[in-house]
Amino acid sequence: MINSHQQQNNFTYDWIIRTRVDGFWSTQLQPDLFIPGQYVVPSGSSYGGLNDRFGIGDYNTTITALSRLSMIPELDNAGLHELNSESAFQAQLKLRNVSYLTKRIPFCIVSDRTYDFPPGRFGVPVAALSSKGPLSGVKCRPCRSSFSTKWAETVLNGLHRQWSWTESANGTLQLCDGHDKWEDGWEDLFDGVAGKKLASIRKRVSMLSFDECVEDFETMKRRSAAWDVPRVEELCRTVR
Repeated sequence: MINSHQQQNNFTYDWIIRTRVDGFWSTQLQPDLFIPGQYVVPSGSSYGGLNDRFGIGDYNTTITALSRLSMIPELDNAGLHELNSESAFQAQLKLRNVSYLTKRIPFCIVSDRTYDFPPGRFGVPVAALSSKGPLSGVKCRPCRSSFSTKWAETVLNGLHRQWSWTESANGTLQLCDGHDKWEDGWEDLFDGVAGKKLASIRKRVSMLSFDECVEDFETMKRRSAAWDVPRVEELCRTVR
């Protein structure tokens, strides 16, 4: 898609950012994250490889970073088998001699999955959306955290450093008890953290009719350079 868009418009991207739609951003990206010749990924949540929930690179480094499927034969020929997503991602970059750096990035992954609490050595921490961050893509949800930041730091420091560990120094992370569904009243908690603009969008989406959902997707489709998804009616039936 990137190459096609460049060819159609006769230009080359200086920088390409890979992100996810389930991320909550606490602030803007800073200029020092854009480093020529280096692929920048979040610190922590590495699961035996590199955190693959976000990436910044110039065009040349990004070509390798985004070759998640096309490089499978190369990984196989190198004797690298049965890798998880994070370890395969790190192996891609190493095979192509692409340099990478880990940095703290100001976002978390909003998730409704449940996890054991408190997390054990190989457990998954769930941060409160109100944490000061930057959380570098750790799982998060809106919650009333009754656990002290000092206790949270102790729990996180007990996680395996090369697995689900994430940065927690200086009281920047609060933990949620993520073993059950989101708590009652999460909407108000989200609105208080996200601010008026995102709160109004959340309220609008929660009350969307089927026809309004279809109309929104059609608007998105008209604004997209490429659109390769199921029919919008099917999407709206799924989300409703």
